[in-house]
Amino acid sequence: MWFSRSNSLPVSRSTRRWWFIVIVLMAVATVVFILTRPVQVPVAEPVPPLPMEPTPEASTKPAGRSTAAAPTSAPTLGGSDVPASPRTTDYRKLASAAAKTIYTWDTRTSSYSEVYSRVRGWWNVLPDGSNPLTVLVHEFEATGINAGTYASLAGQRARRTAAVQFLRCDFELAKVRERPAPWAGLHVCTVSLRVMDQTGSSRNIYTAPVSVMMNCPPADTAPRDHCVVVGFYAAANRIVY
Repeated sequence: MWFSRSNSLPVSRSTRRWWFIVIVLMAVATVVFILTRPVQVPVAEPVPPLPMEPTPEASTKPAGRSTAAAPTSAPTLGGSDVPASPRTTDYRKLASAAAKTIYTWDTRTSSYSEVYSRVRGWWNVLPDGSNPLTVLVHEFEATGINAGTYASLAGQRARRTAAVQFLRCDFELAKVRERPAPWAGLHVCTVSLRVMDQTGSSRNIYTAPVSVMMNCPPADTAPRDHCVVVGFYAAANRIVY
């Protein structure tokens, strides 16, 4: 038993020595491995692309199709020959301007509703309602156009202009001498117009009469400083001669 113990001691020491050597070698190898390992440079992460700002709508439209700016003023109706309503007490001057307006339009620049609205702007309804707008519609259509004919004429690029030849007012007219105006300040003038109708391929010139009624001071229903149109007749059976 003692023999076995004494023989085992050298074996135990040699084993421990061997393990010590192994550990030392492994430590050296680890140090060498760490020292000789190439340094790895960290790779930068890819930078995400910046968000794109929305492209303005105008830049996506094809060239040559830019949107026109909205007009800042109303378009001229019926062409440059259309007179503006004069603010005057000269009823003869007002009658001439009104008659020209009634017989002036241009399908190339104005719709029928625009032409009608312009004429409607001259017609002032009296407080007693004796000159309703139904009369305006009838008398304006008596000039030879309505919504249907105007649309047809638009396809021919038609237009109409008028020039004053002469006018007679109040007691220069036989019917007024027979039946004077019911109140002071109410005047009537019959205007003779030289009218020219044109299309892209034709021209027609003729004479047309228009009777225009105006309300002026000192009438209680008139403005204090100017006259206004309160009606007109274009139908042949209503012209005042």
